[in-house]
Amino acid sequence: MRHAIKAPTRHGQQVESTRRENLLRAESTGVPNITTDGQVRERSVSRERRRPHNLVLETNTQAGTALPQLDETEQVEATKETYISWRSLPRKDQLLVLTLARLSEPLTQTSLGAYLFYQLKSFDPSLPDSTISSQVGIIQAAFPFAQFLTAILWGRFADSSYGGRKRVIWVGLLGTMFSIVGFGFSRNFYTAIVFRLLGGMLNGNIGVMRTMISEIIREKKYQSRAFLILPMTFNIGVIIGPILGGLLADPVGSYPSMFGPGSTLGGKTGVRWMTRYPYALPNLMSALFLLTSTMAVLLFLEETSELRKHLPDYPLSIGHWIRRRLLRQHSVDGYVPVSTQDAELQNTPISAHPGTPAGDRFFHKKNRILPFRRIWTPNLIMVLLSHAILAMHVGNFNSLWFIYLSAQRYDPAHPEPPNFKPHGLIHFTGGLGLPPPRIGLALAIMGVIGITMQLFVYPKLSHRLGTARSYRIFLPLFPLAYTLVPFLSTVPSWSKPPAGVTGILVWVAIIVVLFIQVLARTFALPCAAILINNSSPHPSVLGTVHGLAQSVSSGSRTFAPVMGGWIFGKGLDIGVVGLAWWIMAIVGSVGCLVAQGVRDGSGHEILLQGEVRLEDGTVKRVD
Repeated sequence: MRHAIKAPTRHGQQVESTRRENLLRAESTGVPNITTDGQVRERSVSRERRRPHNLVLETNTQAGTALPQLDETEQVEATKETYISWRSLPRKDQLLVLTLARLSEPLTQTSLGAYLFYQLKSFDPSLPDSTISSQVGIIQAAFPFAQFLTAILWGRFADSSYGGRKRVIWVGLLGTMFSIVGFGFSRNFYTAIVFRLLGGMLNGNIGVMRTMISEIIREKKYQSRAFLILPMTFNIGVIIGPILGGLLADPVGSYPSMFGPGSTLGGKTGVRWMTRYPYALPNLMSALFLLTSTMAVLLFLEETSELRKHLPDYPLSIGHWIRRRLLRQHSVDGYVPVSTQDAELQNTPISAHPGTPAGDRFFHKKNRILPFRRIWTPNLIMVLLSHAILAMHVGNFNSLWFIYLSAQRYDPAHPEPPNFKPHGLIHFTGGLGLPPPRIGLALAIMGVIGITMQLFVYPKLSHRLGTARSYRIFLPLFPLAYTLVPFLSTVPSWSKPPAGVTGILVWVAIIVVLFIQVLARTFALPCAAILINNSSPHPSVLGTVHGLAQSVSSGSRTFAPVMGGWIFGKGLDIGVVGLAWWIMAIVGSVGCLVAQGVRDGSGHEILLQGEVRLEDGTVKRVD
């Protein structure tokens, strides 16, 4: 029901004075204007004549309603009004800490991909490539499988008064650190799986980081930049991780003059622990980075949860002291919470937190939390389904790409399968046979392409097209890239098999295929994160929604690598290396169809008791 003011009849100077006081009080507090008898009266007012502070009231806690939605053209036109630069982003200090924390996961995962095939081969050298391919898929799936089981729990823990966002993040970083150290020192396939499961079980970070970004960056106009930070960080990790992994894997074999027998550091027998654990060194380097990220989070990251942001944070106080000493900054002693009334963040059409006084927040805490059963709006379901399909084929690409680069080339002198000869359009087989350093280079190329497009292409183009439209336009590039990947095996190489592929034509073809896939990912991943954030029906369940999204994504990334690795191995057995890739192209095409039903939400579609919606779409509490 819409409420406005019906001007009361004047009955004297005293009545007029009282009426004016009530009007001024209503304007200053943001509550509905009231008359001299204390009642809220209605009148029919046209849209053009409505006052800016008129409110739309919802007093029934079960009567959740959706915002009036603009069509996509209106939304895009609205975003074109002001172009946002990187310098205009608020709270860059907090975004920097989140960037450092986010960098840890892609750095460790892509570092692993550079040598995983060879590490598993070292466990049992007698296994064929098809079996190793299946094992790679299982190892890759173990981490997201554990995340699938625990991501929702981490999301709800982040939304609770005894948890919080910051605690989830530093626990996840420490858990990942312990798991990769154990993985590096693993001596068999099953031990490696256990440590991968441990890392995934303790890591619910990506959903919580997205939640924190949406709470730090309140205005929708900043979203295309802010939500680009996490995928951009992924590409930085894609550059650094594979290079480190490729260079540091098996140091005794790669640098015998330094670590081998009779070397400078190895003595007569070589460095023993490097000989016994040839793939531990890159994991130790990743662990060092994770430890640094954990310390940065503890000392400098501010809590954004409404239920915990006003509680003491002693590590943060130490961080403020360190920053004052090192940078000679003058700041207030103790805990400085993220301001919810920052001048840059006044208009908050998404993730709008009620603007009640601090003293009322805990009084209304129970009323402000949306029950779990009510979060399942049609748009949230559609967004999660689209996100699941996207995570399925993108995650499978990351796994299959490592396998494909590592798998042996087709050798006519020793064909696999036996007596096989390529024929027809699809009956050809073999990978590229690249060693770890060149695999690292191929993965680093992917990161360089991604960062370049994220810095110079995505911001301007997504600003023009809008989130949902950008998402739909670039999704079809995924099936195209997947269709082309296996044909890299047919590009002429300077070297003869079984040596790995070399030559300008091969690397040009690799760059072209990666350009198509990374261009699609550059737009799809940040747009998907924004759509998930804005599909949250209420700010009180924002962490839960991102936890759901991470759980859905992890479930897809669990299923896809296992099936992808198995299908890839079967393809090698029957002489069709493109089998897994072309099935992925079909899955990507289905994702394009599902994306047609996705829309960019408001982030606050359901109103709880005591919440009101202003004419501009923002929400406040009035009780």
